[in-house]
Amino acid sequence: MIDKILSKLPPRGTPQYVRTKRITLIVAAILLLGLPWVVTNKYYIHILISVGLYSILALSLNLVTGYAGQLSFCHVAFYGIGAYTGGLLMLRLGVSFWLAILAGALMAAFFGLILGLPTLRLRGDYLAIVTLGFGEIVRLVLINSTELTRGPLGLPGIPSPNLFGYQFSGRVPYYYLILAFLLLTLFLLRRITNSGIGLSMLAVKHDEIAAESIGIASIKYKLLAFVLSAAFAGAVGVFYASYVSFISPDTFVYTDSVTILAMVVLGGMASLPGAVLGALVLSAVPEILRAINDYRMVLYGLLMVLMMIYRPQGFWGMQRRLKNAYKYSVGGKDHA
Repeated sequence: MIDKILSKLPPRGTPQYVRTKRITLIVAAILLLGLPWVVTNKYYIHILISVGLYSILALSLNLVTGYAGQLSFCHVAFYGIGAYTGGLLMLRLGVSFWLAILAGALMAAFFGLILGLPTLRLRGDYLAIVTLGFGEIVRLVLINSTELTRGPLGLPGIPSPNLFGYQFSGRVPYYYLILAFLLLTLFLLRRITNSGIGLSMLAVKHDEIAAESIGIASIKYKLLAFVLSAAFAGAVGVFYASYVSFISPDTFVYTDSVTILAMVVLGGMASLPGAVLGALVLSAVPEILRAINDYRMVLYGLLMVLMMIYRPQGFWGMQRRLKNAYKYSVGGKDHA
């Protein structure tokens, strides 16, 4: 069945293949841009925004887990640090949303550096425990710093973005904003992962000793992955704070870190499209299965176990297998 489908596809590198790919991208762009006008229900637009937000979180965690091979359970802490940094700057100092995003990214990256320097020499379970502890420390600090963060009461009234005099209101502008952020994140991470930096991270992940033996500083690249990942999470945290206009410590709990990790594992580690696919699936599933929301973490855990046993390459790994099968079905070589 697959062979019949693959045999009808144009060979890679041919004008027909390039034209098909270009048409596919144009159709996808039209669908994404027109989606808010087709899906007019505000709740569904909110789900689309959540998918975009979690896609960025999954993409950034994928840099640490998928490429550098480090197991981190504190990603939501960097997300929260960015959200509180941006929220406080906008509320207390009147800083614009756009500068707040930069500040949130830098603050999260700074804490990523502070955490990464002493801990990235650890591996496996030890690193996971330390990062889990850091996430809880951040949450407790947010709860107890009542003079700065208002503690459990949270920060209400965070202003919306203003772009050339246009004040964001409603959900449609936020949809286009998160779509732009997502495309920018994909572009930047693609450049990083396809560069020598990304290849060095993968080398460290697959065999740290061998990587060290050929001159790759493993700690340097693991730390770089950690800092960059934290920066992306911090930036999207500012977006979230402005979007919902209210944040509290209970928003940034460790279960969200598990959810983001599940998105990376299910979509396919070291795969940018896989991270987006994982975010899409795990953002939509809770809405479909809202009746069993109390068992959500059990479901995520079960999915991760099954995926690691039967399909360790993730959802996008299936696409890669089809792609390889297609490549060899048209003559055993890549024409690109």
